Amino acid sequence: MKLKLFLLFILSTGFVSVHAQQGFPFADEIREFKHQDSLQMPAKGGILFIGSSSIRKWTDLEQRFSDQPIIRRGVGGCTIEQVVDYYTPYIMYPYQPRKIFIYAGENDIAAGKTGEFTAREFYKLWTMIKQNLPSAEIYFMAIKPSPSRAKYFSQVRIANDMVKSFLKGKSKSHYVDVVSVILDAKTHQPDTALFESDMLHLNSKGYDKWEAVLKPLVK
Repeated sequence: MKLKLFLLFILSTGFVSVHAQQGFPFADEIREFKHQDSLQMPAKGGILFIGSSSIRKWTDLEQRFSDQPIIRRGVGGCTIEQVVDYYTPYIMYPYQPRKIFIYAGENDIAAGKTGEFTAREFYKLWTMIKQNLPSAEIYFMAIKPSPSRAKYFSQVRIANDMVKSFLKGKSKSHYVDVVSVILDAKTHQPDTALFESDMLHLNSKGYDKWEAVLKPLVK
């Protein structure tokens, strides 16, 4: 098994190295993850968080759930399409996690993709996980409506609604509402007090809200 993991590491780092020269997106971040794994490979059966900068910038995630084997593999700026096309063999499969929390799709929509396209990319990702990690439990964290991206709110709703409908009734698959907890109770719009000054990323108070939702699930 150790030999298998070593070969996987060699193959994956080689792949990233080659693709970095060909425009492989965010190759440096993937390479850093593989370096961390080479120093200390996380134990199998951990709880994996993947996705874009909302995961990468959640720097105290491990501390918030310190009693659980958290593996944080956020790639800042990535799209769910890129997770499907490039990253899954490197930030998901090697860890053989028992639970996978996914936050991605916001950047797809901000790049001009429709909510429908974004949801269908998640369908692809869900299928890949079920085929390669059939015992893993999947949690889709709803795409948040960031104040700085207000013009995309309608597409965000479409993506979330489609994913929620898709996951309904599917085994070991969950839609996690991390949106309603960051809305202002009066205006029903995103509470700007929960965001950093860029009005895109959550601040510590925003992550407090997410932690409360996730706590019953991260165990």
